[in-house]
Amino acid sequence: MRWRRHKKRKWNRVLVLLLLLTLTTAGIVVYAVESGQKKEKVGLDESINGIQTGESAENEENSADQESAVLSETAIETETLVGIATETETETGQMTEYEPTRQRAAEFISRMTIEEKVAQMFFITPELLTGTELVTAAGDVTTNAFDRFPVGGLVYFAKNLETPDQTRDMLRDVQEYALQTQEFPVFLGVDEEGGRVLRIASNSVFGVPKTEAMGVLAAQKDTQVIRDAADTIGVYLSDLGFNVNFAPDADVLTNESNQAIGDRSFGSDPHIVADMAWAYTEGLHQHGILACYKHFPGHGGTVEDTHAGYAYSYKTIGELKETELVPFQSGCDRGIDFIMVSHVSIPNVTGGDIPATLSGELVTDLLRQEMGFQGIIITDSMSMGAVSEHYSPGEAAVMAVQAGCDMLLMADHFEPSYNAVLDAVADGEIAEEEIDASVLRIIEAKLRLTD
Repeated sequence: MRWRRHKKRKWNRVLVLLLLLTLTTAGIVVYAVESGQKKEKVGLDESINGIQTGESAENEENSADQESAVLSETAIETETLVGIATETETETGQMTEYEPTRQRAAEFISRMTIEEKVAQMFFITPELLTGTELVTAAGDVTTNAFDRFPVGGLVYFAKNLETPDQTRDMLRDVQEYALQTQEFPVFLGVDEEGGRVLRIASNSVFGVPKTEAMGVLAAQKDTQVIRDAADTIGVYLSDLGFNVNFAPDADVLTNESNQAIGDRSFGSDPHIVADMAWAYTEGLHQHGILACYKHFPGHGGTVEDTHAGYAYSYKTIGELKETELVPFQSGCDRGIDFIMVSHVSIPNVTGGDIPATLSGELVTDLLRQEMGFQGIIITDSMSMGAVSEHYSPGEAAVMAVQAGCDMLLMADHFEPSYNAVLDAVADGEIAEEEIDASVLRIIEAKLRLTD
């Protein structure tokens, strides 16, 4: 498995890929001539859905058939080809390596229905998937629900995890079914930070060591201590069958009264937090566990807790960049797998109470574009009070996707949220190309887990 995304590429490959791009883009637009109408451009995204079929004029029929065959074979959108062939420089001057997983991911997407694509954007509990009160096994109820809603991820809590053998069996069964039915994995996630956030190690039946809080360990000022702690966690997560840990906490603790974060943070120095968070990530990566920085754009300066309602940071964008955003920018530069967006309100940036999760200004403009994050953007739990007390489940889900989030975590009332996103796509409120871009990132990350 390759975790580094930035390696030098030989120049002959660059030339070949640029030539491929030139040849392919020359054939990605077809023209349909209908009675008495002018030619209209048909985008590649329509071609993938078969819209171009039967719309070509007779005198262009052979050419259109050839183009359709090329599209069926490659199943890659124009911007995906550009992303594959274009060299982008990192701060170290290294080049982005061509990764065939992107092409494979695009080929999967070309065969998926919009319902399947939208399902990939949800990371929910097994109870929300199945509609049952408690899930401790993955039998017919789970597989039948997964057939209907092939969600992108399942997140488990202490109540789901009774014994090591039971947990292994449950995760193995659902993973095997996902691979059998869709040929790529499902994300299986858990919150196992250390300290007071331990879903597994808090149960003595599992017989694994309890990792101290990151704030306690960080006091030793040694990144190797953090790396070793994450390595310990990664060993048993991998053994049980998990592939995603919603950790580390990359918040900078700037408010001593903050109880929601407290000793979950590595501390108050943003540069130390950045280094410690990446050391933690490296410890997980050694065992094939994807990591998630949280809670963008920073929850360490708030007094309130977003579990209960609105929580505020009154910093300006300049002040955030000096402190809270430093670890997240470091994660963007180093290639962190996930970044979780919090429900914190930043009125001096957004001009109101809107949670960061639902703000395109913070998610797309700042995190995706300005900070250059290329990984998966996931919301914090959509069942938390800062969202659920002010927005309906469907409204919040649509707003989060419109803001630029790739995945919705623990969407309250899953089916209404899922259907609301589908309706928004059908009504043109969300472009299907935006869904495709999110799902491309999701499936590409999943394919890397199997490489």
